[in-house]
Amino acid sequence: MSRPARRMSPRCRLARRGFALVPALFLIVVLAALAVIAVRIGTSQQQTVTMSLEESRALAAAQAGIEWGAYESLNAGNCPASTTLSLTEGALAGFTVTVTCTATTFANGAATASSYVLKSTAIIGIYGEPGYVRRVMSGTYSSAT
Repeated sequence: MSRPARRMSPRCRLARRGFALVPALFLIVVLAALAVIAVRIGTSQQQTVTMSLEESRALAAAQAGIEWGAYESLNAGNCPASTTLSLTEGALAGFTVTVTCTATTFANGAATASSYVLKSTAIIGIYGEPGYVRRVMSGTYSSAT
């Protein structure tokens, strides 16, 4: 034998209807917060990788400046006090490299030789802005054999 269905009052029906709204709104807010956190983490990781790549490129640009200065000093006998190079090719395009050279002569047995101290500064971007990278490298070379 089945029981007759109980009838709910209209007031009780309205109270049950609104009960699901609170957990649904809470769930939406939590999911939105998780999405925002995920986007921020992804963006910061992307910026970290980009800056790491720019730092490697700046180091390569500074090394290119040292190599240029060593070639000029040792092969051409030219040790300019300061030279600015604007790199335009390949991965180093956009870098400005300033190479300074200081020459010192010394006695090498019966001959005279030269020692060159080179400093290379590679810069890209504007100081204070997010894409700014600067690397400094130095090297000492000698014409002594």
